[in-house]
Amino acid sequence: MNTNTPTQPVSQMSVRPAPAPTRMEHLEKIVTIGGRALVALLFILAGVVKVLNPTPFLEHMAQFGVPTFLLPAVIALELGAGLATLIGWRVRDAAGALAIFCVMTAVIFHHQLWINAERTLFFKDLAIAGGLLVMAAGDAARARTKRAFVNFAA
Repeated sequence: MNTNTPTQPVSQMSVRPAPAPTRMEHLEKIVTIGGRALVALLFILAGVVKVLNPTPFLEHMAQFGVPTFLLPAVIALELGAGLATLIGWRVRDAAGALAIFCVMTAVIFHHQLWINAERTLFFKDLAIAGGLLVMAAGDAARARTKRAFVNFAA
């Protein structure tokens, strides 16, 4: 008699529960959510301000030769991608879109690098874009790991 084979079918065998998250994993989750919220609020509040008082933004866009009909798209991007980032929905896509937006904003509006304030804004926009790209990459890596685990466990 072979004692190495289970007496129950594989589908009825008990599966050990996943171990409880460590303190570090718990802290990592809190910091990730908090960081995402801080970055998201930057864009959400910018979108709300543009909705409430679009005139200075329309004038600024016209001054730099950017078609003003794009303002609703900018507002939709800031609010939509900002909210998606805040709630953790499609973070890779939202953060990636906002990163591209930040690079374009830096190049179009803050290209006068010989002016101290413009240089600061240029590099600030690039830094935000870099953080958003890290956020997008981290979300993509977490999704791959989760898929690999689910496929392995199945």
